[in-house]
Order: sequence, then structure tokens, then C-alpha cells
Amino acid sequence: MAERWDTARVLALAQDASSRRAARPLAARHMWLTAGTAGTTAWGECQGNAASPYQTAADLAGPAYTCSCPSRKSPCKHALALLLLWSSGQVTEGGEPPDWAARWLRSRTARTRTASAAGREAPADPEAAQRRAAQREARVAAGLDELDRWLADQVRQGLAHSPKASYLHWDTIAARMIDAQAPGIAERLLPLPAVLHSGAGWESRLLEEYALLRLLLTAYRRRGRLPPGLDGTVRSRIGFTSRHADVIAHGEHVKDRWLVLARRDLELERIRTRRTWLRADGTGRVALVLSFAGPGESFDLSLPPGAGAVLELAFYPGALPLRALIVTSEDPHPAGPPPGTTAAGALNGWAHALAADPWLESWPVIITATPAREPRPCLADADGDALPLHPGAGDCWPLLAVSAGRPVTVAAEWSPRGLWPLTVWDEAGLAVPL
Repeated sequence: MAERWDTARVLALAQDASSRRAARPLAARHMWLTAGTAGTTAWGECQGNAASPYQTAADLAGPAYTCSCPSRKSPCKHALALLLLWSSGQVTEGGEPPDWAARWLRSRTARTRTASAAGREAPADPEAAQRRAAQREARVAAGLDELDRWLADQVRQGLAHSPKASYLHWDTIAARMIDAQAPGIAERLLPLPAVLHSGAGWESRLLEEYALLRLLLTAYRRRGRLPPGLDGTVRSRIGFTSRHADVIAHGEHVKDRWLVLARRDLELERIRTRRTWLRADGTGRVALVLSFAGPGESFDLSLPPGAGAVLELAFYPGALPLRALIVTSEDPHPAGPPPGTTAAGALNGWAHALAADPWLESWPVIITATPAREPRPCLADADGDALPLHPGAGDCWPLLAVSAGRPVTVAAEWSPRGLWPLTVWDEAGLAVPL
């Protein structure tokens, strides 16, 4: 099955806000008599007001859609609802599509082959594709103009009023970014209320987030003058996505022996995201592989922390190519701990990464240090320097237990709020997930 999309990416496909509003109530399993997926195809039958259920299918590789409802929109509310159902993990995977969906797929395949034989590329109407791309660029530009005014209002009014504002204050502008087909911006706006409750110094952190949003929209406006690679980073942060096929066909390929440093699971709107961090033995390069799982689903466990494997990765475009797809893989094997750096070395690596991608939120760090709890939880290296632990990581007792007061090698995510330890190697060189 294709990599699962998140809600923001699905809603960005809608032609207008009314389609999004109409799709949400239909994205419930009880509204669908059948719903399934196989390969890059999703299908289902939605019980509407008509006597017969609406037959809906989507080809995620296009993407392309079909539905027996009378709507002229593409995608219609039923197709959007089907994709929302799939993104939340409520669609049965595997099996064969019903006859009506199979006929539609065969028809699409036949048209694609005919176009190829005639020397034309799919889609058959490249001018229409260019018009759609131009329309999205215009919608994004209009949305960012509105965001620019909103940010100016926040600074003009001052931050003192922010704690009194309701969640609707940020939800409204985030919804506007969804309407403008800039889901990446919406994802940065939605967590902002949590900054107000992040403890002392929240004012500086909120202002920093506003500044990064302003920097992002300014970079998008000047994208034609950006250095090579940075344009891809900016478009990705805005919410423009790259198809897997395009990444594999045009992305940078690196084949090496990779060590699985760590993995971290995050949950958002019933969809769990797994971040797996890798490090190449030959070059020391790092990579991030994302995977997704819905309710009741489990992640692939073939690459546990501490394992090594020969992998071929294809990297997404950007000024700091970090996210990658696994193209080919060999069986993993146990591997020893990687070389650790000092606190100064870790911060130096973060500084270079941040210079390439100012909107970077986390960075993999491998540090050899001793865990300590006073004056605050931290990792202290042999030079006497220390990196604080992220407040969300707590006291991290398993890390203290493995260390027993001795220096250990730790793989962690570094963010401006501190380290989030993910893996520690014990005295025997075995990886212990935290």
C-alpha cells in the first residue's frame, strides 16, 4: 500500500472549503458499506440519500478519482471522505477491488498506455496540469498574504493578549492555510497554543515561531532567487509534496551500510508517525525515514535500533536532504555503538544543519556523556559541558539505570528545548531503546 497520507494532505486536494466540510461527516466507517485498499488504489461504497450506494475509488499514484455521485467536483466529497477514512487507518488493506473499481482501473491503465504509445506523457492534458499547478500557486500566495497580515497583527497588538485567546484564534488561521493549500503552514500554526503553557520564556518562543513563519513566507515569495536546494526545502515546508515515484526517479541515491540509531513514535489525529533515524557507516551521513500506522495497525519492525543493514536510500530534495525512502534493503544484523561526540560537537552539527534549513525542528545527535539529574536532567561530557534533556523526556530513569553513573553513548533528538534520549548502548555494546 502507498505511504499513508496525513489529514492535511488529503484536505489540500479539495477544490474549496465546502468540499472539506461536507467530507468530514462522511469519513466515518459506519457511513461506508465497503471500503478497501490494494496497491495504490482505494475503493468504497458510501450510503447516501440515493437508493444505491455511491461507488467511489481513488488512484493515489495519480492522484485520480471516480464516483457515481452527480457532483462535478474532482475530488468530490465522497472521494475526500474515502481518503480521510484511509488516512485514519479505518480501511481494510489487501484483497481484490470490486468489479466496478477494477473496470475503472483497467480503463485508466488503457488510456495511459495509449497516451504513451502515441508519444504523450500522462496526464494526457499537460496544459490542464499546468493550469492546476498555477492555480495552486496563486491560492498559496493569497493565503500567505493573509498570514503576513495576521502575523503583523500579532506583533502590533503585543503578546500579552495571547494567553487570553482561545484555541479558535490559531485554529481559524490554520484552517485558512488549509483552504489555501498550504498544509505545512497549518501544521506549524496548530501547536502554537501549547507554547503558552511551556513555562518561563514562552513569550520568546512564541515570537520565534512567528518569526520563522514570516521567514518562510518571505522565502516563498523570493523562491526564484533562492540558492539551489533551498527552493525545495521552502516548498516542502509550505506543504508541496513529492510523489514517491518522483523521489525514487530523481532524488539522490545513497547506498551504504546504515546503522539504525533510534526511532520515535508520535501520534496526531489517530495516526501514528514513526521517525527512524539512520547513520551511514561510510560517510557519517544521517537520514530520516517516516512510516505511518492507523488505529490497530503496527509498524514494520524489521529495522530495530542498534541494527545495521545495507540500504539504498533515495533522498527528498532540499537544501539539507534528510528525509529518505528505502529503495532496496538487505537483512539487518547486530551492530555496535556508533562513535559519540561531545556536547560542543553536537551543537556544532545542529548549527550547520540549521544554517541550511532554518525551519528544522529536530536533529539526530550521538553523544558520549554521563546522565545527571542536578541541577537539572542533562547529559554531561568529559569536557565538563552539558546538554539539558527536553522537559517532555522527564527524568529518563531507564537511561540512568543503564549508565549507572558511567559515560554511555546515547542517540537522541536535539531541539531548541533540549535532548530527547531515544537509544543508549550498554557496557556490552547492546542498544537499549528508551
